[in-house]
Amino acid sequence: MSVKHTTEKALQMLRTLPRVTIGNIRDNPQSKQNSKRGRGQHGGDKHGAGNKGSGQRQNYMRLGYETGNTPFYLRFGYEPYYKGHHLKREYPPISLHQLQKLIDTDRLSARAPIDLTTICNTGLFEIRPDLLHHGVQLTDEGVDDFRAKINIEVQHAPESVIAAIERNGGVIRTAYYDPHSLYAIVNPKKWFEKGVPIPRRMLPPQDAVEYYTDARNRGYLADPDKISQERLVLAQKYGYSLPKIEDDPEYAMLTETKDPRQIFFGLNPGWVINLKDRAIIKAKQ
Repeated sequence: MSVKHTTEKALQMLRTLPRVTIGNIRDNPQSKQNSKRGRGQHGGDKHGAGNKGSGQRQNYMRLGYETGNTPFYLRFGYEPYYKGHHLKREYPPISLHQLQKLIDTDRLSARAPIDLTTICNTGLFEIRPDLLHHGVQLTDEGVDDFRAKINIEVQHAPESVIAAIERNGGVIRTAYYDPHSLYAIVNPKKWFEKGVPIPRRMLPPQDAVEYYTDARNRGYLADPDKISQERLVLAQKYGYSLPKIEDDPEYAMLTETKDPRQIFFGLNPGWVINLKDRAIIKAKQ
C-alpha cells in the first residue's frame, strides 16, 4: 500500500467521523474507581457507625461522664484532704519478703551496702521521678522470715521493719533524694553517658525535715548518739537482744554511709564519669 493511498484513507475517515466535542468525550474504561463503598446516605464514609457523637466514634465516654447527669465529683462538696494530692510524693513498696528473695537469688549482695541504685539495677523495680516517685518504702510483709544482715538505705520504713533488720545485726537508714538526683540514681549508666557531672543531693523540703531528722525513723540527718539510744529502746520494746555491731567482722560494711550531699557510694558530687575511657574526672577543690 502506497503512502498516498494511506493518507487519502485517513482523510476520508476524518470527513466521515463527527467532530470532537464535550458531548462525545469519555474516559478510558476503568480509569476512575469509586473509593467509597456505597453504604446508605453517607456513601460508606461513616463505616456503619452513624453520624456524630461519642458513641459513633468507636471510643468510650470520658472518665467521670454520667450521660448528662451531674457527675459525682461535682455532686458533692470539696474536701480539704484532697488539696495538693496530685503533688504528694510517692514511694513504691518493696517488702522484706521480696528483699530476702533478692538476696537468696544473688540479685542483691548482703556483703555490700544496699541503696536505691542497687535496687533499681536488679531490673525488677521501676522508679519514675516523672510520676512523683521519690524512692521506695520497705514494708513489713515477711517480717518473721527475714534473716539477712544488711546495710540498707530506703526512703521510708515503719517501726516493725526497722526492728526486723536491727534484730539480725543489720543497719537501716532513711534518706531523701530530690527529683534531679533521682534521675541519676535510677539509671546511672544513662546519666554517665551524658557526660555531665554527678549532681549534689539537695536537702529535704520543709514538710520532710522532721521525718529525716528523727532518730526513731533512722533518718540520715539525725544525731548518731540518739540513733544508738533508739536502737536500744526498740530492742527492749520488741524483746530481742541488740547485737553489737562493733564486734561484728563486717563492721566496716555495716557502718558505711553517704554524705548528706552524696548520691553514689564512692563518687562525690561534681565528678564526671567517662565509661568509654573508664576514667573519672574529678572537680578541682
